[in-house]
This record gives sequence, C-alpha cells and structure tokens, in this order.
Amino acid sequence: MTPEQREQALRERIERIEALERELKAKESAKKQVPLRLSGTLWNEIAAWAEEDFRSVNGQIEYILTEAVKKRKGRG
Repeated sequence: MTPEQREQALRERIERIEALERELKAKESAKKQVPLRLSGTLWNEIAAWAEEDFRSVNGQIEYILTEAVKKRKGRG
C-alpha cells in the first residue's frame, strides 16, 4: 500500500468515525431527562411492576407513559 493509499484509507476511517459520533449525539439528544417526584408507595408499586416485566423502573415509567399517550390518542 502506498503512502497515498494509506492516507486515503485513514481519511475514510476518520469520516466514518465522525459520522458515527454525529449519529450517537443525535440519539443521545433524542431522549429528554425529566425530574420526577413520586411517593414511596407509588415508587414501590412501579418497581414491583417493573420487576415482573423485566424492566428498569425508568423503563417501566416510560412504558406506562407511552401506553397512556397511545390510549389518549385512541390507539391503545
């Protein structure tokens, strides 16, 4: 491989890495963080439900909210 070919291959690798970094940043910014205060009782209920469904508490809360929005829009 000539030095020019190596340089071109490196440039292409750098471009692929930069594209992956842009994609990752876009995905990270897609989810929003929301501070949420719950009573201990509600937290425990959601945690138990999450465990039954093999989800994290955060994942369970997201699931509950997604289902509520679907139901509100008449899709659930």
